[in-house]
Amino acid sequence: MNSFATIILAAGKGTRMKSDLHKVLHPIAGRPMLDHLMASAGELKPAHTVVVVGAGREQLENALGDRARTCLQEPQLGTGHAVQQAQDALAGFSGDVLILYGDVPFVRPATMQSMLDRLHQPDAPAVVVLGFEPDDALQYGRVIADAEGRITKMVEFKDASAEERACTLCNSGLMAARSEDLFDLLARVGNDNAQGEYYLVDIVNVANADGRRSAVVTTDDPAEVAGINSRKELADAERQWQEFRRDEAMADGVSLKAPETVFFSWDTKLGRDVTIEPNVVFGPGVTVADNATIRAFSHLEGASVGEFASVGPYARLRPGTVLEESAKVGNFVEIKNATMGKGAKASHLTYLGDAKIGADANIGAGTITCNYDGYFKHQTVIGERAFIGSNSSLIAPVNIGADAIVAAGSAVSRDVDAGELRMVRAEQLVKPGWADRFHDTMKKKKAARRK
Repeated sequence: MNSFATIILAAGKGTRMKSDLHKVLHPIAGRPMLDHLMASAGELKPAHTVVVVGAGREQLENALGDRARTCLQEPQLGTGHAVQQAQDALAGFSGDVLILYGDVPFVRPATMQSMLDRLHQPDAPAVVVLGFEPDDALQYGRVIADAEGRITKMVEFKDASAEERACTLCNSGLMAARSEDLFDLLARVGNDNAQGEYYLVDIVNVANADGRRSAVVTTDDPAEVAGINSRKELADAERQWQEFRRDEAMADGVSLKAPETVFFSWDTKLGRDVTIEPNVVFGPGVTVADNATIRAFSHLEGASVGEFASVGPYARLRPGTVLEESAKVGNFVEIKNATMGKGAKASHLTYLGDAKIGADANIGAGTITCNYDGYFKHQTVIGERAFIGSNSSLIAPVNIGADAIVAAGSAVSRDVDAGELRMVRAEQLVKPGWADRFHDTMKKKKAARRK
């Protein structure tokens, strides 16, 4: 495979998004759309990645870190002008260049590879264009090509004749060229057009004028090259991604009871024979092992769910949660930065934060770990087979030994030894007849007020 570089155009203002966040940093499945694109390109191992920035430059530079080099397009005079800004960043590079768009995040690695491969076919095209045929060609630029895919002309919709507009092969904007060809062609592109801009597509027409041919590669999935310019298009992209991921999950052996109600993150990992009930949301960083069950209306983020474990319904697993084999987390239980050992149970109405719960321990309803003192977090450790009675408060830092029992309603602030019973309650006060006398007195007062 020839060495190649990617140039990603991301200098647009994204005004239709109506957001302070840069357009290409808006997330799809919890991941910025730019990162979706870079991950796909990354599978082909580019030698260089250059991102052309403009408005919101600082946001992009902070988000990219050292993963890519950035170059500034200012002023913004069209897509051809944008690609030119990357020339200095690629000085001395003699490989192929793949031109991508930061707001077109779903281009598959195989499609990118097909463009690069086409550059090195025997006819050696000067430029390779990725084309697509949508149901409605709308105002996309047109690719005029012969039956063999050799391009005779590229034209923007605003500059196209009626005959050219009748062509249904559209330009996605994505291109590939050898670096020495790309920047030579760009240097000869003019701006004599309806917008007064330097169009990237015109490098094809310049090559044609030189007597060189360019070629089009057509994607079989127009959704692959859909751009995102508005909140609606962002929602459409989210829906597209989720539908694909749900189908993929079911094909891999996951049971989804109501697929359209389950939402995955870009990095959700699911084992075989996992069952997911309706209205479940996965945030980033979740792994679910074989034969686990995620019941309805649960939310998981940054959590690991072991084999045969059960979550929910109405459970929330926050980052740092680990459920080991056959552990159970029931309804209205929230867990954060805590490990539930093999077979441990917290069946309902419980908060467990910064805790380690041993195998087969039972956590009663209404139990909470009091892990924060207003300044620092502290840990609670519960031993194997320990039984924590309902409505208990475990005031961290505290250790509950193996086989220990904490009586219901206890507020435990000191360690409990293994096998010990700990009951921390105020002595019950009994006053016979007091309630009857109270009710009589209050009824008389109420009656007097009505008079």
